[in-house]
Amino acid sequence: MDTEQNPDRPAAPAAAAAPAASAAPADPPTSGRRALMLTLATLGFALNFWAWALLSPLGTRFKDSLQLDSFQVSLLVAVPVVVGSLGRIPVGALTDRYGGRVMMPLVSAATIVPVLYLGLAGHTSLTALLIGGFFLGIGGTSFAVGVPFVNAWYPPERRGMAIGVFGAGMGGTAISALTTVKLVKANGLATPFVITAVVLAVYAIVAYLLMRDAPGRQVPTEPLARRLRDTLRLGVTWQASALYAVVFGGYVAFSVYLPTYLKTAYGLQQADAANRMAGFVLLAVVMRPAGGWLSDRLGPVRILTGALAVVAAAALVQSATPALAPLGTAAFLAMAAALGAGSGATFALVARLAPASKVGTVTGVVGAAGGLGGFVPPLVMGALYGAYQTYAAGLAALTVVAAATLAFTAVRVRRAATA
Repeated sequence: MDTEQNPDRPAAPAAAAAPAASAAPADPPTSGRRALMLTLATLGFALNFWAWALLSPLGTRFKDSLQLDSFQVSLLVAVPVVVGSLGRIPVGALTDRYGGRVMMPLVSAATIVPVLYLGLAGHTSLTALLIGGFFLGIGGTSFAVGVPFVNAWYPPERRGMAIGVFGAGMGGTAISALTTVKLVKANGLATPFVITAVVLAVYAIVAYLLMRDAPGRQVPTEPLARRLRDTLRLGVTWQASALYAVVFGGYVAFSVYLPTYLKTAYGLQQADAANRMAGFVLLAVVMRPAGGWLSDRLGPVRILTGALAVVAAAALVQSATPALAPLGTAAFLAMAAALGAGSGATFALVARLAPASKVGTVTGVVGAAGGLGGFVPPLVMGALYGAYQTYAAGLAALTVVAAATLAFTAVRVRRAATA
C-alpha cells in the first residue's frame, strides 16, 4: 500500500497567516452540511459543463451548414476547452481568496451570456461561433472553483472520495450529448441554449442563497502573483499537471471528438454517435469517484499506474480500427473507465500533497493542464485524418504517451508521494 504523506495539514505558523481560520467543527450537523455543500458544488459543476459542451454535439451540423473542413470543426469544439482550461488558473486563485460561495454563482451567471449569444445569434458563421465558443469557456473554469471548495469541507482521509464525487459533475457533458441534437431537431437551434441558460440562472440564485464556505477555511493573504509563483514551485503542481493532462485530457478529447470519430471511421449517424459518446462519458463519470475512493484506501499512485496501463493497451487495440462490436466498443469503454478513475486519483494526490491554502491555485494549474491535454488531440486527430484518411497514428501516439506517463508515475511520482 502506498504511504503518501499528507503535508496539506499546515503547522501553527501557517494557520496564523489567516487569522479567521480555525479547526472545522465536529458537531453532528457538519456531516449533513458537508453533503449539502458537496451536492451544490457537484450540481454547479455539472450544469456549467453542460453549457461548456453545447457545441460538440453540433459539430457535424455546423460542418454541413457552414461548409467547414475537419480542422475547422476540430478548432470549433476545441476553443471552449482551451479557454476554460487556461481560465482555471486565475479562477482557482480567486477561489482561494474569495471562496466557492462567491465564485460558483459568479461563474454560472457569467456563462449565461455566451450560451444565449450562441443560441440566438452567434451560429451564422465560423467567426461568430469561435467568438461565442471563446467565452463559453468560462463554464469550464467551474472545476477550479469546486475542488478547493469541497476540499475545505472534508478531512484528508475522505477528500479523495469527496473530490471524486464532485468530479462526477463532468457528466454534464453527457447531458449535452444526449439532449442537444434531439432538442435542435424538435424545436430549432436556439432551444438547447435557451434551456441551458435558464437552468444556469436558477442554479446561480440557489447557489448564492445556500452555499457556504467551510468553517476554518484558510484565506491566503499573499498577492495573487506571489501565490502563483509559489504554486509553480511545488513539485505536486507539475507532477499532477502531467498526469491530469493525460487522464483528463484524454477524457475531454474523446468526449468532444468521439462523435466526429465514430461518424467518420464507422459511418454512424449523428444521433447514434452522440449516444455512444454519452455512454463513454457516463462510464468515466461513474469511475471518477470510484478512483477517488480507491485512492483513499490503496493510494493514488497505484490507481494511476493501473489506469494508465489500461489506457495504453486499449488505445493500441483501437489504433487498428477493429470492428465496433465487440472489440472497438470494449476498447473505448475500457479507456473511459481508466480515464475516469485516473482523473479521480490525480486529485486525490493533490488533496494529500498540496498545502491547504493553495489547493485552489494548484487545482487551477492542474485543471488547465488537463484541459489543454484535451485541446491538442482533437486538432491532431483532425489534421492526421485530413492528411492520411486514418486515425491509426493518433491512437498509436496516445499509446506511447500513456506508456511514458505510466513510467513517470511508477518512478518519479511514487518517489515524491512516499518521500
